[in-house]
Amino acid sequence: MAAYASIISSASKFALTSMLLVGLSSGVEAREWFGSRPGKPAEESITLTELPIQGQRTYGAILKGGPFRYEKDGSVFGNRERLLPQERRGHYREYTVETPGSRDRGARRIVCGGERITPSACWYTADHYASFRRIVP
Repeated sequence: MAAYASIISSASKFALTSMLLVGLSSGVEAREWFGSRPGKPAEESITLTELPIQGQRTYGAILKGGPFRYEKDGSVFGNRERLLPQERRGHYREYTVETPGSRDRGARRIVCGGERITPSACWYTADHYASFRRIVP
């Protein structure tokens, strides 16, 4: 009986491990399918006039140095997703784009690189860093 239990336990562990590996590889394939695999810089763009009005206001506030509604606005963005071009730590800063009806900061952000008031480039994300589009002023 103990040998049977040992075989079943090993089979269960093997099945669970197999499912985890399939799930992990599927996630990688899904990220590649949707163009958001790590290390691939954001290539799409969006014009300033295509941004939602809240994004246009946030962009204007960035260029003026504020004011910003949220305490985290202007904080360092680490680019852990590696979707933006690789730069030194502290190069990127994130800003909230208000989402009407949201009870928190929502998912929309503008991330800018370079100097705070004169950024070299800014990107818009509507899906909390899953994808970025470079803002063309």
